[in-house]
Amino acid sequence: MFRTESTMTRFDAVSLSILWDRMVAIADEIVSTLVRTSFSTIVRDSYDLSVVILDAKGRLMAQGTYAVPVFIGTAPRTLAYMLERFPPETLRPGDVIATNDPWIGTGHMFDISMMRPVFKGNHLVGYTMSITHLPDIGGLGFGAAAREIYHEGLRLPICRFARDGVMDPFLEELIRTNVRVPEQTIGDLMANIACNEVGGPMVTAFMDEYGLDTLEDLSDSIGDYSERVMRARLAQITDGRYENLIQIEGTEGPIPMACSVDIRGSEVSINFAGTGGCVQRGINVPFCYTNAMSLYAMKCLTIPSLPNNSGAVRPISVSAPEGCLLNARPPFPTGGRHAIGHFIPGLIFGALSKAAPDKIQADCGMMDLMTVQGTHRDGRGISTIYFASGGFGALQAHDGGDCVPGPSNMAVVPVEVWETITGTTIEGKSFVPDSGGPGTARGGVGQEVVIRNDTGHPMTIFCMANRTEFPALGYLGGKPGARRVHEINGKEIDAKGSYILNPGDRISMVEAGGGGIGNPDDRDKANIERDIALGRVTPEGAARDYRYQG
Repeated sequence: MFRTESTMTRFDAVSLSILWDRMVAIADEIVSTLVRTSFSTIVRDSYDLSVVILDAKGRLMAQGTYAVPVFIGTAPRTLAYMLERFPPETLRPGDVIATNDPWIGTGHMFDISMMRPVFKGNHLVGYTMSITHLPDIGGLGFGAAAREIYHEGLRLPICRFARDGVMDPFLEELIRTNVRVPEQTIGDLMANIACNEVGGPMVTAFMDEYGLDTLEDLSDSIGDYSERVMRARLAQITDGRYENLIQIEGTEGPIPMACSVDIRGSEVSINFAGTGGCVQRGINVPFCYTNAMSLYAMKCLTIPSLPNNSGAVRPISVSAPEGCLLNARPPFPTGGRHAIGHFIPGLIFGALSKAAPDKIQADCGMMDLMTVQGTHRDGRGISTIYFASGGFGALQAHDGGDCVPGPSNMAVVPVEVWETITGTTIEGKSFVPDSGGPGTARGGVGQEVVIRNDTGHPMTIFCMANRTEFPALGYLGGKPGARRVHEINGKEIDAKGSYILNPGDRISMVEAGGGGIGNPDDRDKANIERDIALGRVTPEGAARDYRYQG
């Protein structure tokens, strides 16, 4: 028996756990289909993706276990916009609705959101949605160099991308005509269609197995339980208004980034008033991304182990003044919005460092994305992304992971795969000792990656890095990590710029370290000795930062 009757149908605790886990497992199967059928490394190897299942009311029920955090926060909003354009009664089995509009989707045009309605018989019972980063969508390419949104590529309004599971031939031709690597881009789009095509029948088979006519009752139970747990955890944080102000590197000087976090009982409101204005470069952040990163930060502080769903975010409200860097509007460019948006969790953690000192994380060295465009030795076009990571911020009693991304969680393309598809050579990858912020718990160290252009052709690169001026901060007495540096042939370059890498040129990416937590003088001697033995800290660094005498 999977249901108990009251004024509203509810599931007992054991049944709810079983059904909820099954929904997550279905989402994981959809992810597997997406990865196995994709053409680009950004999806197949780096997992810059998400898959979600939503009920007929558009409420998030389940997500794939491996998912980029921000996509979870944007998916329900994207679906709401889609249903305004294509109301539920106009949808048919096999339809796929899509958009890459930054303000409707995930904040920049390089992500495609694709939704398929799920029908059980003649009744629409829910939706599946996949979101992936595309290898190319035209324009200048994925980077921060654009001066306005029109430079950044092909912006698709909400459209019926497929009928009966078949891609619209005009849209396919339009996209092929506008991108550098049409086979990769079209291949990834077809992978999105395929995974949603697989997902719908799995959802209805699940419903048949457990005798569910709709998903509404199960969605109510998942959401209500998650909301109760979230409210209980928020109530454990002392009421008050907590503020934080930091400086971040812009394109023409530092930019202030501010937030206030108001905790009132079991609810929280986050406001970003005081943040600087938008800039004429592609690092502006649409509010959908700001909202998603804020929700992610609060979930990390409260219920990190609970699967994401719409109920968990009901007690949280987020706002930002229109026109500020975190609420950009057209025509400001947004391609590299992650370079700014990834500061949001750390900004919130800093605000709550006194209210929840046992829960916050020190700042992360963050991820480093670089777009590479050019021609392979064999004549093929290249348009792809290299990803490297700085160190993870420390937590109380836990060192930060070395070269672990945060707040995003993309995976690194294997060296052998990268060299094969690009014709470049990765000359070396090595840890950067002493780059992790000292503390009772040490910040994760960064790495140095050196890439040589062996294609025989000039390559265009777009850098989208941060932490070059303002390092990852430590908290509760912990120290900051080392800053990030980009160099071409030994000369430092703008980490948000665009450059030509001629044959034989080398770019070096020295990644930032994560911040530490707690007073370095309190670090256990055995941990210091282990760090030295592993090469994460030098003897000189140990003496300087920890007063270690050996």
